[in-house]
Amino acid sequence: MRAFVFTDRALAEQAGRFVWLALDTEKSKNAPLRKRFPFEALPTFLILDPVDEHVVMRWVGGATVPQLQKLLADGGAAVAANRAGETPGAGATADAADRALTEAERLYGEGKNAEAAKAYGEALAAAPEGWSHYARAVESRLFALQQSDGSRIAALLARDAFPRLASTPSAANVAATGLSCALELPAEDSLRAGLARELETDCRRVIADSTLAIAADDRSAVFISLLDARKDAKDDAGAHQVAREWSDFLDGEARRAKRPDQRMVFDSHRLAAYLELGEPERALPMLEASEKDAPDDYNPPARLALAYNAMKRWSDAIAATDRALSRAYGPRKLRILTARAEAYQGAGDTVSAKRTMEEAVALAESLPPGQRSEATIASLRKKLVALQ
Repeated sequence: MRAFVFTDRALAEQAGRFVWLALDTEKSKNAPLRKRFPFEALPTFLILDPVDEHVVMRWVGGATVPQLQKLLADGGAAVAANRAGETPGAGATADAADRALTEAERLYGEGKNAEAAKAYGEALAAAPEGWSHYARAVESRLFALQQSDGSRIAALLARDAFPRLASTPSAANVAATGLSCALELPAEDSLRAGLARELETDCRRVIADSTLAIAADDRSAVFISLLDARKDAKDDAGAHQVAREWSDFLDGEARRAKRPDQRMVFDSHRLAAYLELGEPERALPMLEASEKDAPDDYNPPARLALAYNAMKRWSDAIAATDRALSRAYGPRKLRILTARAEAYQGAGDTVSAKRTMEEAVALAESLPPGQRSEATIASLRKKLVALQ
């Protein structure tokens, strides 16, 4: 978003309408705000009414410039309506869909995903033909369902909504999220195979349509869902083919980048694709260039450590984690420490590996509410036990 969207001149007209705030969720001083406004994924965007700090809109994920313009317009209308005690879009005579949407946005902004999913469902059920909020309501409901054990309903929603959204910027997110939800269903679910098959077809349609106005990282996420589907089907050859297509796509996007920060957007997914292909060495030139271009960013050396670990270049991996840890802070240090422990273990230094995992557990336990994750602590402890 910083590299490709926020720099677009079309957004200049919005500059004075909003107070723009970027929240660094890794800094401990921001933990109380993170607890107050839950973030299950990044990026997450919130539009607040500054009078009562009420969240009038929440959007999870990236957006194209037109999508962001629509979100900002809807958010501005929602703030005005919130102050007037009305429902945005239709004033005091708002129909059932708009009323349900307003309630859904309030619940979604508070992180009450199950309740928000229900309200979004009511809004969609009541929505008239051509309802302008349809795409946003579908995407938000999909995420809320996925976060509240509603994968079956989400997969069905994605399957049914995709034909209507297939030529819109929402196509990628709907297809990819729907497929992920289908794969989360238990094997005995009678709908699982059919939903996965249909949604995989939808994902392939998104990939094949080069005219879709979607962000490159959203298209990349569709490749990830396709890769998961082929793995789920135990289709090694198919998975390898998807990974190859994925890496080719990302390499092309990186070549077209006009600035280092735009090229670096694709580092994470390119590394993941190379690791899937068993070709981690391909990541070294790009990550070395990124570390040179962004010497204060912990991400390039942290990713280099992962590549070196995959190559069994343990000493290089440990050196890369040294550099990454000197620049990182907050919860992100946990991933770096885990990679460092893996490097020590690979090098045969079990003592250092254990000490590193103990450091990771201690850090995870010391994080304040809003950053502390019991699931992460349990996972790190399990890794520590495995080193005993």
